[in-house]
Amino acid sequence: MRIFWSALVVFGALALCLGCEGKSAAPAKEHVGPRIVTLGGDVTEIVYALGAGDSVVGADMSSTYPPEVTKLPRLNYHRQVSPEGIVSLDPDLVLLTAEAGPPGAIAQLRSAAKVVDIPNDLTAEGVAPKMRAVALALDRVDAGEQLVATYEKEMADLKEYVDGLEERPSVLFLYARQGMGAPMVGGTGSGADTMIELAGGVNAAAALEGFKPLTPEALLEFNPACVLMMTKGLEAVGGEAGLLGIPGMADTKAGQSKNFVAMPDDLLLTFGPRTPQAIRQLATALHGEEAAKK
Repeated sequence: MRIFWSALVVFGALALCLGCEGKSAAPAKEHVGPRIVTLGGDVTEIVYALGAGDSVVGADMSSTYPPEVTKLPRLNYHRQVSPEGIVSLDPDLVLLTAEAGPPGAIAQLRSAAKVVDIPNDLTAEGVAPKMRAVALALDRVDAGEQLVATYEKEMADLKEYVDGLEERPSVLFLYARQGMGAPMVGGTGSGADTMIELAGGVNAAAALEGFKPLTPEALLEFNPACVLMMTKGLEAVGGEAGLLGIPGMADTKAGQSKNFVAMPDDLLLTFGPRTPQAIRQLATALHGEEAAKK
């Protein structure tokens, strides 16, 4: 078994190097605490928010915040885990959620490293349990409670502001990526639906469940006052001009006023320490600068 894992580590190092997309790893530095690998942007953000960023030795491709994490060895996307690449980093601790996969790769990883499962509830209410689970895994419980207290205070202030709003514009969330075809609409039960509500909007696609392909007929029926996208999604459709070129878009309220809102991919739907910031940014786009003060 020792020979097997030694070979696996060597192979993994090669695989990790090939997966770096031309980026060189940051120079080795002294690590504080255990050697940690994080899989999932929300988990990675929480680790850094708890002050344990110096212990992170690798993170998956969905982990792009804080910026310094992108200087570390980049692992496969957390839904396409390569256990060899992770083992090659000699981690003491691997933090992941139920979104990580495929199952066979995760089972193989569990046999080679200490893996801690973090709750993956992608809602505003699910952030505090995630923070506490990561803090417990890192033996930083007190720091975790401070982080939770700050988060809950910010969320309470935002809720008070949103509860006092008289107008709630209809917002349509579109998910797009290069080569995927028609954008997808975020309906009820999606993370986008949650963020729209928290920011004082009404999901124009609330009649749908989850994500569904956008059709011209549905777009005209939704007739949103605002279209919300992630930054890379807007780029994928060709910017505002490309968005206006989607059949039916120019005839909607959002299209006529060019009321398009784009937010960073690693902010809008991550559901982590910066969720209050994301809500505030979206609320400001929907309701004006007053929201920015909350």
